[in-house]
Amino acid sequence: MKYYPRNAIDTCDFETVIERIKAGQPAPTVSMFGQPVVQGTREAMAREIVFRAARAEPTVVNFLNAHCVNTLYKDAGYRRALGASDRLLPDGSGMSLAAKMAGVELGENLNGTDLFPHICSLAEREGQAIFLLGGDHGVADGAAEWVARSFPQIDIAGTWHGYFDVEQEDALIERINRSGASILFVGFGVPLQEKWIADNRHRLDVPVILGVGGLFDYYSGRIPRAPKALRAVGCEWVWRLAMEPRRLATRYIAGNLAFMAHAVRHALDARSLPVKASATIKRAMDMMLATMALAILSPIFLAVALAIKLEDRGPVFFRQTRIGERGRNFRMIKFRSMYTDAEARRTALLAHSERDGTCFKMKHDPRITSVGRFIRRTSIDELPQLFNVLTGEMSLVGPRPALPCEVATYAGKSWQRLGGKPGITCIWQVSGRAEIPFKRQVVMDCAYLRRRGLLTDLSLMLRTVPAVITGRGAY
Repeated sequence: MKYYPRNAIDTCDFETVIERIKAGQPAPTVSMFGQPVVQGTREAMAREIVFRAARAEPTVVNFLNAHCVNTLYKDAGYRRALGASDRLLPDGSGMSLAAKMAGVELGENLNGTDLFPHICSLAEREGQAIFLLGGDHGVADGAAEWVARSFPQIDIAGTWHGYFDVEQEDALIERINRSGASILFVGFGVPLQEKWIADNRHRLDVPVILGVGGLFDYYSGRIPRAPKALRAVGCEWVWRLAMEPRRLATRYIAGNLAFMAHAVRHALDARSLPVKASATIKRAMDMMLATMALAILSPIFLAVALAIKLEDRGPVFFRQTRIGERGRNFRMIKFRSMYTDAEARRTALLAHSERDGTCFKMKHDPRITSVGRFIRRTSIDELPQLFNVLTGEMSLVGPRPALPCEVATYAGKSWQRLGGKPGITCIWQVSGRAEIPFKRQVVMDCAYLRRRGLLTDLSLMLRTVPAVITGRGAY
């Protein structure tokens, strides 16, 4: 397993980094979640780490990702240990998203897995020995074998697994100190590794210590990394969840929701322009939750697609022009719930509409298929609109998007419904859906647009769940 070809890592500017650090100018930091997070590039950070090792400058490097932030808020011991870090590096797409929400620039994603080859390359060049500590039996050895193959001249001072008791700890620390290593990678996982480093920093003679989580698992080949395409769009967590669902389900599903709540609160504290911040945070929340929902609901998508296809061999999806924010047209996507000739038959059925003249609705619409009746009743037909959310045409919460023929009949306050991005759910969707008269829908949508905010959106999303379960007004 090889993540970086050796000649792909630039090591030509080590002297520049030395001069910068000597002048007291390490990579700058930005405040996130009350912590000073480094703002820089992988190459610059690797040079700084190796330079500190070469200078025997005591340095503790830890990482901050979504899971770390959640742990930070509930574990005081971990919070203190993290506060003892000399350098705290941003790890993962969650941190990038939180930074955008808060209006700050982070630089590159400095996760340990991508940073590791850069550090090893420079350590080889500068003659700095490394020690790998952590993982299951044989995992650190496997990672060391990858390092030795990739960087033949590097000095690997030693390896040891992460399963030792208190009685063995003194002997282990003595072994590390005798090894001559100047960089120690500790992979016990959060929060154990940070607490162990903080408790034993004074006993370790190694200048630079990094807490690197499950890094050794990847480089030993025990767990494959996500494909580059997934990593590029910030969805490596989906791959990790698929690899270890039992261990990581709580961390990535419930954990991501908890992190979003922390990120929203952090962004509100950091932003000086509440209205602009609210729009930015709303978009970020849409992206995060829509991505999570698509990953979690993918089995339902496949099952529904198969059922639709088997019923009448027609297309799985139905795309229809709708009117979005400020009158912009877009193509809304749904699971097809009607026969393929439904639009042609609509005119003949207009006289049987069970709603007022603006919107057409029938409880027993003959155009609806058997599968369609079920997915409309359960609102499953709306799920593909998550793709419209990802493209920015819709939001999770907002006035439902209207048909062009419906907008053509708008008068008076009805036009105000176009003052915000349309949503998958809204106030009247959770209050009775089709049972709500159109004029009342307009009043509800306008009221939402006047007082929209993150708490309102979260409340409506939570209310959507029982509304879908009961199926009231869904037909």
